[in-house]
Amino acid sequence: MYRRLLAAFVCTALSALLLSTGAARAETTDHPQPPPGIPRLTDDQGRVLTLRGWNVEDKTHRGEAALSAITERHFRDLRARGFNFARLLVFWDDLEPERGHYSERYLRKIERILDWAHEHRVHVLVDAHQDVYGPAFGHRGIPEWATRTDGLPFTPHPDDWFAEYFEPAVQRAFTHLYEDPDLRRAQADMWRVLAGRLGDHPAVLGYDLINEPMGEIAPGEDLPTAARRIERDHLTPLYNRLADAVRSVDDDAWIFFEPTPIVGEGVPTGLGRIHDRKAVYAPHFYNTAMEAGADYDPSAGWIEAYESAVTVYPRRYRVPVVVGEWGPLNNSLPNMGRFYRDALASLNRYSSGWAGYVWCYGGGYCAVDAEGRFRTNKEQTAAPYARAVAGRITAEGYEPDRGVFRLTYRAGHGVTEVSVPPGPGGWRIELTGPARTTTPTLPADHAATARVWARPGAHITITVVPRAARDVSRPCPPPCAA
Repeated sequence: MYRRLLAAFVCTALSALLLSTGAARAETTDHPQPPPGIPRLTDDQGRVLTLRGWNVEDKTHRGEAALSAITERHFRDLRARGFNFARLLVFWDDLEPERGHYSERYLRKIERILDWAHEHRVHVLVDAHQDVYGPAFGHRGIPEWATRTDGLPFTPHPDDWFAEYFEPAVQRAFTHLYEDPDLRRAQADMWRVLAGRLGDHPAVLGYDLINEPMGEIAPGEDLPTAARRIERDHLTPLYNRLADAVRSVDDDAWIFFEPTPIVGEGVPTGLGRIHDRKAVYAPHFYNTAMEAGADYDPSAGWIEAYESAVTVYPRRYRVPVVVGEWGPLNNSLPNMGRFYRDALASLNRYSSGWAGYVWCYGGGYCAVDAEGRFRTNKEQTAAPYARAVAGRITAEGYEPDRGVFRLTYRAGHGVTEVSVPPGPGGWRIELTGPARTTTPTLPADHAATARVWARPGAHITITVVPRAARDVSRPCPPPCAA
């Protein structure tokens, strides 16, 4: 019940903003063009990098048992489906259970997981995760020794854990984390230890500095106003401090940073500039009503409003976007097939990648069941994509109805890689322009990668077609144009 009340409050408070940022766009076109001015992520060879993957976690254990539910199977299965990305949840309370004492056992477990990821060619984003601050409130994340509440009350909400973010004790704990000099130093020290240990590992792509940060709502503030103030006054300096801490031990990895979760309602962030040459904006993509159990409503314009709002920051500050979490709990409701189709089309327009929530084997949010089969509608996340492009992309798009992926680019030096998932009948690769591949056909029973060499400076088109498909000559419709 509380979650439904919270959903109603948030949706009412933000409805005018949603209409102003997104509804007009939804009325003018079903396929908005990709926003200009958002750069793409690149790999260590300078190729344009696309990430497709899932979160990997173990929230059920603490202390010595932490991370024990994550096995090599997670990464083997991700790769077998064609994914190349995992957002790995790690917890400060496990890394530093007592102030100044870092767990060597926990670090070794993280390294073992990274070894599995590297073996299966999966890039890893190391995410410093917290939910409702940490164990002082019955969750995971920031240690109890770093939790200060000034004696304010906390009432658990077992049927709606997210509502606990609005408890006075939790909100005050965030304020102390942002403002107290000793806690600032402790959080920066934690990142120096973590990045210093993991920075040379070949699987590590980057670091997500804190998951879904929140803060304290001032008297008289509505939620959107509070979120923008927290982002401007607390999170922007926090991210710059932590980025400096990471850079003191790792000068190569990407730095991922998040707005508050209120961005999910189409609220443009109040974050300022993060002064790092490899900064990545990493919002999450959740809808309050759908999280409360509602079905997707295509006519509401939520996805359009979210896309319109979430692209303002990366255009202004010229940083790539990678969506760190997304995906509904009730994935089999009547309109969820349409949701996955609309959501993927939107995400692929403006982001360098995404990580669904979550790669586990069972029910709830899990991507696959106990036997490793995709759960209803989640199979749409496995599609052909260009994992690395040696050159400048001029057009890119996927047509789910025909299963056709098409990439057009001006070739540079290096090898372009296109990934395909398992598919009935397999795939064929068609090239236009001075290019060649040693894999013109790809198998049906497992994911595979086509590698394409092209003459630098040439305009190349790569088309990936189900081997049973016909008539792929017609141009790719919007949103293919890049």
